[in-house]
Amino acid sequence: MVPKIITRNVDLYYSSFQALKNVSIEIPEKSVTALIGPSGCGKSTFLRLFNRMNDLIDKVKISGEILIDDRSIYKIRSSEIDNLRRKVGMVFQKPNPFPKSIFENVAYGLRVNGINDSQLIANQVERSLKNAALWEEVKDKLKKSAFELSGGQQQRLCIARALAVEPDIILMDEPASALDPISTAKIEELIFDLKKDYTILIVTHNMQQAARVSDYTGFFLNGELIEFNETKMIFTNPKNSKTESYITGRFG
Repeated sequence: MVPKIITRNVDLYYSSFQALKNVSIEIPEKSVTALIGPSGCGKSTFLRLFNRMNDLIDKVKISGEILIDDRSIYKIRSSEIDNLRRKVGMVFQKPNPFPKSIFENVAYGLRVNGINDSQLIANQVERSLKNAALWEEVKDKLKKSAFELSGGQQQRLCIARALAVEPDIILMDEPASALDPISTAKIEELIFDLKKDYTILIVTHNMQQAARVSDYTGFFLNGELIEFNETKMIFTNPKNSKTESYITGRFG
């Protein structure tokens, strides 16, 4: 197992409230890691560590060490944070396409990063839409508004937008919770396909989804990482009684 992400003794406070408590974990590269636990347990806060989105919140204090590819991401220069966020893509709970065409949604990150070659952009847009399993559905309407797509298509468009700038890591914060079952199945299939090339972390409240899509699972409770292991072990032979109580529905 080659770790892509390592955290050591990470604490995070929102003002005086401690949201993460001494979290240490090693997340393998090119795998899917699911983060599960009840609402308010720190899953999304933990996810946002890796593209430093918590930096945007007032009175946040972080201690401990967070490494991506053995590099401490909280010791890099401020000028390098944009590059970090390019390498660590984010897909949110609700689809958030920009008020632009389908094509320009995917091209946006390329343009922001200074790419102006129209052929290169067109090739990258097509590749990203194909990787997001959306190309066949939209290839004849690339100039149409992204808002004309269904909710599931919009979410895959947002995944294509994240893929366009060639990240190494994709963070997904409940990416299917607002979608119907058919769209959810497509997102899950896509996650399974993408792990060949990307390290994926997904926050989910759906226990069955975690079991279906992930290779590893971390269970959070009250800001603590209670247990982290291969998903099949978490769901069939958890080591901690709190984990067993949660996945069997006794609380949460």
